[in-house]
Amino acid sequence: MSAETHDPLEGFDTTIHAPNRLRICALLDTAGEAEFGLVQKQLALSASVLSKHATVLMDAGYVEQRKAVRDTRQRVWLRLTRRGRDAYQGHLAALREIVGPSNPAPSS
Repeated sequence: MSAETHDPLEGFDTTIHAPNRLRICALLDTAGEAEFGLVQKQLALSASVLSKHATVLMDAGYVEQRKAVRDTRQRVWLRLTRRGRDAYQGHLAALREIVGPSNPAPSS
């Protein structure tokens, strides 16, 4: 591959690409920070499935959690790290590059 050739897979991130992890990143990118229960409800995931995917994202350095007591119960908030936000944005750009323009020219 020459130096001038652009690899459309550059930025594609298999960690983020799994559907539930992609949805988690999309929600956190928009929300900034969200309580675990809210993420669970918004994405219609069980606590165990969300926990499993959040752990994969945390292990990659893409998501961090903050724990605090609220209403006498311990709560967990999730948010994208700078690295996670960059990886998510890079993944979206790679997907756009792979699928091409969203409004292809009509065929004659």
